[in-house]
Amino acid sequence: MPGTCRKGSFKEAGQSDVIVVTAGARQQPGEPRSNLIDRNYKIIKSIMDSLQPIKPTAKILMVSNPVDVLTDIAQKTSGLPRKQVIGSGTYLDSGRLRNALSEITGVSPTSIHAYMLGEHGDNQFTAWSTARIGGRPLLDHPKMQGIDLDKIYEKIQRKAYVIIDAKGSTYYGIGICAATIAEALLNNTSQVFPVVNYVESRGCYLSWPAAIGSDGVEQSFDPHLNAEEEKKLQKAVLAIQEATSKYE
Repeated sequence: MPGTCRKGSFKEAGQSDVIVVTAGARQQPGEPRSNLIDRNYKIIKSIMDSLQPIKPTAKILMVSNPVDVLTDIAQKTSGLPRKQVIGSGTYLDSGRLRNALSEITGVSPTSIHAYMLGEHGDNQFTAWSTARIGGRPLLDHPKMQGIDLDKIYEKIQRKAYVIIDAKGSTYYGIGICAATIAEALLNNTSQVFPVVNYVESRGCYLSWPAAIGSDGVEQSFDPHLNAEEEKKLQKAVLAIQEATSKYE
């Protein structure tokens, strides 16, 4: 049955099973990232305060950017357990990656297991060493031989800017991703997505593979990265920890 869409109050939204937050300030030309986060902190805190009392079993899905940092802020200001507050993370970027790899290999994107991980944005990276097709390493595929991996990464990184230049914003891709994550939360599908979730072993929220169900994060997985990827991950972790430390 199709749902009913109507205007509601913050108090009503606070009693929802899934609360999706897309509000946030845009970064102005030349604006330091720290200033943007300060402005968004005020917005997110205002929203969480207005939602109170939040249903104890509610799940919050953050879509606003910088999503890794704002998911951390949303958890702290909402008072909900960490596993119930997640962000869209690198889910869309990972989908774009699989589409690009599909064009090269001729294999359906749904049969390619490859992730963008880390901090959504400049500190995300491609976990090439963990990528698989049919149970075999992606990089062993005959059509991947001689392929410039850096060019694929750069293409994924530029994709959003190309879309923004063309039509002003990236509405539809992230909309589909948010709807899919919300469906997993509502229907307890336990699907694995590279979403922002709190990773105990790293001590922060970051974009990382997790199974999503009716309780939020059901399981978080720890991919076996190579040394170069581990360095990129550490760079992302330090950037997120530095940005979130002032909002304890």
